[in-house]
Amino acid sequence: MTDETAQQQEGGASAAEAEGPDMVPAAQVKAALEAAGDFKDRMLRALAEMENLRKRTEREVADARTYGVTSFARDVLQVADNMHRALDAIGDELRETADSKVSVLLEGIDLTERELMKVLEKHGVKMFSPLGEKFDPNFHQAMYEVPDPSAAPGTVAQVIQAGYLIGERVLRPAMVAVVKAPPKGAANENSSD
Repeated sequence: MTDETAQQQEGGASAAEAEGPDMVPAAQVKAALEAAGDFKDRMLRALAEMENLRKRTEREVADARTYGVTSFARDVLQVADNMHRALDAIGDELRETADSKVSVLLEGIDLTERELMKVLEKHGVKMFSPLGEKFDPNFHQAMYEVPDPSAAPGTVAQVIQAGYLIGERVLRPAMVAVVKAPPKGAANENSSD
């Protein structure tokens, strides 16, 4: 590098300093403000994402508490059904004529069934029996239709097997018989009367 080149560079630097001290910091401030805005935007997005993650995690934990026993509860329902069928098969007449040992046995089975239902309810499993309600395919499984002129078509006429809910979800739909609509000709005859 020659002396002349060095002087030009020094002169150039001093010329930039002479006109640029105000310009350089202003550009730097503007760049710094833009960078700060970008960082602020990123931080706000990260905070929003963390808040959404926290809410989603809380919801998943609550669902796990409520619905974590689903498969176990389905298996236990078979036991509850068998106990209920056993008690129904005995009938009132047989209960009244039973000797004291059989009466004690029947009472024990009855108490066991009630305790089983309490334990299921404690864990969020509730039995429902929709007799007389309007058929809802979300909660009921229609097994067959029955003619019944005294009930409205689409009404549950008989509950074959009770349904169960766990939380707000259907654990097992109720198996029901539904009142069928009268034939078209019979409906017209009834409406003209």
